[in-house]
Amino acid sequence: MDVDHDPDLDSGRRAAMAARGAARGAPVHAAASTKGLGRRSLDALRVGVLVLDADDHPVLANPAARELGLLRAGSTVGGNPVAHTVVRTLAGQARRTGTRREVELDLPRGNGRDPLGVHIRAVALGDGHVTVEAADVTEAHRVARVRRDFVANVSHELKTPVGALQLLAEALLDALSADEDMEPDPEAARRFAERIQHESTRLGRLVTELLELSRLQGGEPLPELAPVSVDRIVAEVVDRTRTAATAKGIEVSFTGTRGLTAYGAESQLVTALANLAENAIAYSRDADGDAAPPKVVISSRGDDEFVELAVADQGIGIEPKDLDRIFERFYRADRARSRATGGTGLGLAIVKHIATNHGGHVDVVSTVGVGSTFTLRLPARPPEAALPLPPSVVIAAGYSAAELQ
Repeated sequence: MDVDHDPDLDSGRRAAMAARGAARGAPVHAAASTKGLGRRSLDALRVGVLVLDADDHPVLANPAARELGLLRAGSTVGGNPVAHTVVRTLAGQARRTGTRREVELDLPRGNGRDPLGVHIRAVALGDGHVTVEAADVTEAHRVARVRRDFVANVSHELKTPVGALQLLAEALLDALSADEDMEPDPEAARRFAERIQHESTRLGRLVTELLELSRLQGGEPLPELAPVSVDRIVAEVVDRTRTAATAKGIEVSFTGTRGLTAYGAESQLVTALANLAENAIAYSRDADGDAAPPKVVISSRGDDEFVELAVADQGIGIEPKDLDRIFERFYRADRARSRATGGTGLGLAIVKHIATNHGGHVDVVSTVGVGSTFTLRLPARPPEAALPLPPSVVIAAGYSAAELQ
């Protein structure tokens, strides 16, 4: 298929033609020098370059061509490597028609890795020779897949509460209706109204978190960063989560180093820590009679470079198979419990993007049946402060430019 003009691929074709031309018609002393220069140029390119003769035998291939799969690994004929089937087909079309042929495809790589996305272009050089260039578009394909999955997930997540609201509204109308056979049922109407409130709250939270995630992923510029008191962040988070914690009989406490300073956007840092604390409360067991109340502990420590905020719970824990995926959008380790708590599957994804945008990261350690600890690592100072400025130099008047050099 036709795609936009790609200067990297064009540079690969020019280098291939130069190397081939130098090897054929230039004077011997010049050809050796030019051929060596052309070969080094080809080897330095990020794009793969492969030249096939009239019989589709490779006569030139740079390292990138091998890495991008233009040559079939482990396949040889007469001791020579064999071009990939797609490459030979594309080269044949370019040879017959005399026009440029292009295609984008995913090549499987095995070992559970994402397929290798490759944009391949074939151009006839004459005498049956064809140059084939390939660019790595794996990241572009991955982003496209993520976008498609995101749209599909959003559609599904929105459909669930909207459908529930429609059914509950109909049931509420029936409970309030009076006819010859049935009296109004205030108790049922109250239950349906409470469910409507729950689903509408969940829907509103989903929309809010979708907008927040969109902003964090580049829809809007990052707010101005500044020194932020860690104690103030924690105090705000404890205040936000007090109602939910009290309802479950959970004790939320703060321990660790006081007086620390993080560098970032305060509102986003509060959001990140609050998401971790709310997650810890949601997945903790409720208080049980005379037993000691479950705890959620927020702790802090840091130095001149980084500040770490950890949120530890005594909840259900996370299975090892889920640990690598819990920061993905809409991924839920326990879907049934997430539905019951009104979770959207976006909270941890938001935490990850906030940490990344601030030059930090978030980690998790968990044991099933014991609990989980999420650690948010944030910079303690702006990036440019990491390198000291050179000492100032005073230059006396009267020196010439030559004397200063």
